[in-house]
Amino acid sequence: MNDGAQTSLSVCVRGHVACVRITGRAKFNSATDFKKLIEELQKDGCTELVIDLAKCSVMDSTFLGILNTAGKKCAAARQEGRRCEIKLLHAPECVRESLANFEALHLFTMLSEAPPFEGFKRIEEGSTTRLEVNRTCLEAHQSLMENSKDNERRFRDATEFFKKSLDEEEGKK
Repeated sequence: MNDGAQTSLSVCVRGHVACVRITGRAKFNSATDFKKLIEELQKDGCTELVIDLAKCSVMDSTFLGILNTAGKKCAAARQEGRRCEIKLLHAPECVRESLANFEALHLFTMLSEAPPFEGFKRIEEGSTTRLEVNRTCLEAHQSLMENSKDNERRFRDATEFFKKSLDEEEGKK
């Protein structure tokens, strides 16, 4: 398992199914790229996302919040009669426990096997500004806060910090 600080994202698309492979430590500094990738895939017609976590050593709350947001959007799409599914392949116990603790596990299907995906394309890191990172962190934690009162208490200070940082960054413009 890659335990380095760097996160690597790669994707393979087959029709309406995309597999996103996350390698390393899925942390806030790569969450904006992950968010943009998911949004782009869904915009391009992918109705099923398989997130391969076999080589993901840890996932922080920002990354989990982005995953949570995507899961909630899929649940809303299904209620409207549209097909949308996110499946977590080889999710480590720490990720499953965090999703359960944050009241988000029900949004995902857990897989231990999937059809083989080939021809992954590595997603190059975008030039993410500090403002974008703060905005992503704020949105991710607000999304988790919506799940439960415990999450509200858990992430109140973090969201205040990100709001303050955003205000400061936007004031510099």
